[in-house]
Amino acid sequence: MKTGGLSRWLPLPLQTAVLVVVWLLLNNSMAPGQILLGVVLAWLVSLLVAPLQEGPIRVRRFRLAGKYLLRLLKDIVVANFDVAARILRSRRHLKPGFVAVPLDIRGDLPVSLLANTVSLTPGTVSAELSSDRCWLYVHALHLEDDTVLIKVIKERYEQPLREIFEC
Repeated sequence: MKTGGLSRWLPLPLQTAVLVVVWLLLNNSMAPGQILLGVVLAWLVSLLVAPLQEGPIRVRRFRLAGKYLLRLLKDIVVANFDVAARILRSRRHLKPGFVAVPLDIRGDLPVSLLANTVSLTPGTVSAELSSDRCWLYVHALHLEDDTVLIKVIKERYEQPLREIFEC
């Protein structure tokens, strides 16, 4: 974070503007009071979050990032149908379980994106990251073979993130 001038009082201008817009959209109002409240809250959030910033995010392969996003959206839709089908059937069709996924990916943002990807895909949830940041513990609604789930997470999500962020 820069220490002088405007950046001291408005450290994350783009994020602040996005927060204001999101606030107004969530409230479905352009009333002056809502605008003022949105600006104040977004400004306070940016002041509180700015010291936590590590530095600029370096996406190395934007095209691959777009493909990753499309793949994730497709996987979310497919997984929704799979989870719905399993839930509508009897409980016999559910075998919940935990699996430890070894991580090759490094960096706070890539690890966070991987954990969020797993949680966004219905049927799986990132439960914990080991203290040494080498294992991601995942809970699956239906786990027949833990090696298959590990392989899917590593090949379908972790490997592209490693390429996108070159880590």
